[in-house]
Amino acid sequence: MALTVQDVDRFEAARPRLGAIAYRLLGSASEAEDAVQETFLRWQAADPARIEVPEAWLTKVLTNLCLNQLTSARARRETYVGQWLPEPLLAGDPLLGPADTAEQRESLSYAVLTLLERLSPNERAVYVLREAFDYSHREIAEILDLTEAASQQILHRAKKHVAAGRARTEIDRAAARRIVEEFLAAAASGRTEPLVALLTQDAVAIGDGGGKVPARTRPFEGALAVAKFMRGLFKPGPAKRALVGGAARVHAAVANGEPALVVVVDDRVIGVMCLEVTADGIAAFRSQANPDKLVRATRHWAATGHGDPLLVL
Repeated sequence: MALTVQDVDRFEAARPRLGAIAYRLLGSASEAEDAVQETFLRWQAADPARIEVPEAWLTKVLTNLCLNQLTSARARRETYVGQWLPEPLLAGDPLLGPADTAEQRESLSYAVLTLLERLSPNERAVYVLREAFDYSHREIAEILDLTEAASQQILHRAKKHVAAGRARTEIDRAAARRIVEEFLAAAASGRTEPLVALLTQDAVAIGDGGGKVPARTRPFEGALAVAKFMRGLFKPGPAKRALVGGAARVHAAVANGEPALVVVVDDRVIGVMCLEVTADGIAAFRSQANPDKLVRATRHWAATGHGDPLLVL
């Protein structure tokens, strides 16, 4: 069925919200965009004049497409090489969606997106729709074909799982930026002790290379182990330049609302390291180095301004 101009405009008005929901559900920008496009095709095949509440209809179609995708993604990730981490989005990316409330900011953080992988598809959907987009339990029940009571119970379970995996209370962004700069200076110093002082005792470092670039298959755990790894990772030298194809510039940035380091070679983003900074120190490093998951970050980086690098490797 041919859509009217008004029908297309109605969908385009909903596209940013649909994309933000899909990204939070899938942890992948490319898969989120595919889900939004498929939703548009469903909208095109329907009769919009017969749809009483277009926003609810579009959200229901998109969410169910994402739930199907999550089910198949779980099977694919069983054969994924190494650790699986979400695709990071740099500050200003429209797929990040709303970040006005504490719940919205938490739902898009790299730490929580990683934790959402532990949830069932329904738990993930209820958590995202309620916490990030403030859908009522009645609306969620209609979207997911549940009862309101079931939606409330699922949210309770999901929040409990997420809270159990979260680090301690975060600190403000300015303080986090200072700690990031201190961390990079300590890492470049070649000494372990200053790094250990900046980490929590149970700090972890996780990397996703997707089998495309070298990455440890198991996380580094504990302040000392993480500090030794970071000391080597940020040590400049010709061998490192040969490995990455040139001089790597390390910039301080924000990804998924968290302090991050972006590593760039010849305007190509080769790594995004998200830091989980708490009042007790840096609790986690989550590094995305899989080139397939950095295409969008590279485009975004090229299209935005950024300052001088903090370090050149």
